[in-house]
Amino acid sequence: MLNMIINGKERSYPEGTTYLEIAQEYQKDYGHDIALVKINGRLRELIKPAQDGVLEFLTTEDEIGMQTYRRSMLFLTIKSIYDVADHQIRKVTVQFSLSKGLYIEIDSDHQVDARFIGRIDARIRELVKEKKPILKKSVTADDAVESFGEYGMTDKEKLFRYRRASRVNIYSINEFEDYYYGYMLPDTGYLKYFELIPFDEGVVLQMPEKNAPEEVPPFEASMKLFATMKESARWGEKLGITTVGDLNEVIVNGRLSEVVLIQEALMEKKLGDIAAMIAADRKKKVILMAGPSSSGKTTTSHRLSIQLKTLGLNPHPIAVDNYFVDREFTPRDADGNYNFECLECVDLELFNRDMTALLAGERIEMPVFNFKIGKKEYKGDYLQLGPDDILVIEGIHCLNDKLSYSLPMESKFKIYLSALTQLNVDEHNRISTTDGRLIRRIVRDARTRGADARKTISMWPSVRRGEQENIFPYQETADVVLNTALIYELAVLKPFAEPLLFAVPRDCPEYLEAKRLLKFFDYFLVAGTEDIARNSILREFIGGSCFDT
Repeated sequence: MLNMIINGKERSYPEGTTYLEIAQEYQKDYGHDIALVKINGRLRELIKPAQDGVLEFLTTEDEIGMQTYRRSMLFLTIKSIYDVADHQIRKVTVQFSLSKGLYIEIDSDHQVDARFIGRIDARIRELVKEKKPILKKSVTADDAVESFGEYGMTDKEKLFRYRRASRVNIYSINEFEDYYYGYMLPDTGYLKYFELIPFDEGVVLQMPEKNAPEEVPPFEASMKLFATMKESARWGEKLGITTVGDLNEVIVNGRLSEVVLIQEALMEKKLGDIAAMIAADRKKKVILMAGPSSSGKTTTSHRLSIQLKTLGLNPHPIAVDNYFVDREFTPRDADGNYNFECLECVDLELFNRDMTALLAGERIEMPVFNFKIGKKEYKGDYLQLGPDDILVIEGIHCLNDKLSYSLPMESKFKIYLSALTQLNVDEHNRISTTDGRLIRRIVRDARTRGADARKTISMWPSVRRGEQENIFPYQETADVVLNTALIYELAVLKPFAEPLLFAVPRDCPEYLEAKRLLKFFDYFLVAGTEDIARNSILREFIGGSCFDT
């Protein structure tokens, strides 16, 4: 017999019982579908045979449970695309996130129109009703490559070539096989919540999020962000680097130096183009720059300032953080903690009074916020703008006009930054932009703040909530969207991040996330730092930047 502790009570089950059978017994006690279990602190799929120990259920309301739902939904969608196209497909590529879903391109002899997508939708719903099992098996890497070759999934051949593991776990629905990085639900009957939306040259698979697991949110396309992500994807195609396997091949063949030079030249060109746009309109006196955590705002503001100087302008960087209200007036969140990410933590009246005075040509003394004592200080730092002077203001609220309510709209030029990862693990496994930024932050926090990976990971959900509330709703108001992700950066960050992730204790809540990221890094070969320029955005995270003070 199996002996378990479930919800604090001892239970026994016959040998061979699966976690799915146990989950079905307890499902009535949960408001959302049970997606995974945790046994003695280790994650397990529901299809696995049960073991002795302390059992915990994870539902689609949990982050990892929702990730499992979305991954399984994607697998079912790709299987349905191949069914409808009757294998007349050259490639199906999951390009990037859009709205609350995934943008997928289909290279096929079929016209990818509303009728074709409607047939895919119908096939998905048919398979959901049939509750087809999602099976898992372990095969040799050679057998996996041969199997995927039948579907034209050649990206996986490169991926497995550079992995040390000789065996691969692959999933199947009705004999259709694919490889996925992460866990799956036990059958297609779970996958009831989705919408397929024709968009651009492909389709968006819109899916729920953990805050409402049974609701498909309305589709709201961010067109400026989409255009930037699509441009980045096409640039990756021109470089011949769209997947981790492609990048590993570049490293092995000694071509990384060339790729680094090309990518940095492209970044410099984009910054030069933005500077030219600003210089062409003499009314633009206030550059407002915002972006989510670890998007490279500091380095980008310095590099943009240099470009502006080459055009005869004199930029002055201003951090909105220096206008924080004194600590005693800082709002608190629902848990009673200081909320440093809400707009009300900024002294809006003082900020607008100072910026208005500067635009009027007045001389003012600039504050510096002392985070140790929680107060603004004045240390004789005076500023007065001349005809060619321009303000470069950086902060999370810069795209929100409530921050700069008193400044004329015609004086503002808004820039939205984000590290929009253009690299995929393979054609069906995308690398999330959030993961890329989290890895950047883990490395930087350890170097500059002495914070371990456990602390950074524990804070990340709060950081993400602040971004959802204060940054993402305003990204479409930007005049320019700049992607700061570098196609090779994860290979460079790997040796910095891995020791930090290995140091996360097994008995803490952050361990599972650290383990997931470590498994993710297994796909990458290591790239050195010798070719990374001192003004590169990467230097903001790994150190050695010429902009460090």
